Amino acid sequence: MDAQRSLLLVDDDLELCALMSDFFTQQGYRTEAAHDGRDALVRLAGGGYDLIILDVMMPVLDGFEVLQQVRKRSTVPVIMLTARTAGADRVNGLNSGADDYLPKPFEPDELLARIRAVLRRTRKPDVDENRLLESGGVQLNLHTREVWLNRVPVNITTIEFDILECLIRSAGRVVSRDALAAVLYQREATPYERAIDVHISHLRRKLEHGNTGVIHTMRGAGYVFAQRFRRGG
Repeated sequence: MDAQRSLLLVDDDLELCALMSDFFTQQGYRTEAAHDGRDALVRLAGGGYDLIILDVMMPVLDGFEVLQQVRKRSTVPVIMLTARTAGADRVNGLNSGADDYLPKPFEPDELLARIRAVLRRTRKPDVDENRLLESGGVQLNLHTREVWLNRVPVNITTIEFDILECLIRSAGRVVSRDALAAVLYQREATPYERAIDVHISHLRRKLEHGNTGVIHTMRGAGYVFAQRFRRGG
């Protein structure tokens, strides 16, 4: 439930943080704010947050640096919220481990919808859904959201897990970018969207050590997990 969720707002705009805090409190979230990167990392060291809303342009440490530090020790979901909207900045944020990237100015309702979409992906299923998906040496625990490659743990982000689950469930069949966008963002993929491509690239880098071509790109069609799929657990 949203009332059980805790957000950390990281932005040096004090007025915007106050407005967002009021808005999300009305929606049933618990919120705290940090106004520079160093303060954010101090707060995050104690854990306890379900999602981070992270600005890019901040004093002391910028958002990209904060995100890189966070990803060294945590998979907590991060939505970047920034006036820096150039394609290179979006790709940089995604490459650093962001789950989503929303430009300023923004509509509060759109940010709320994106937060809910990310939190739905990270919500743990009921215990009776504790089972495994396995294919080609890659194993997913759907309850704990852990991943192993040839029995070696692999550290992946929440959005990478959801992409991988979708691909493995359809192993041997093409999964379109629109289908992945529908699962991840509840919408169709836009023609120039790079987010899914970036996440796929990350998955390949993490899963293809010694495995040739686990995830194939089918030009103009989508992606396919090359190994056959079986369910266990």
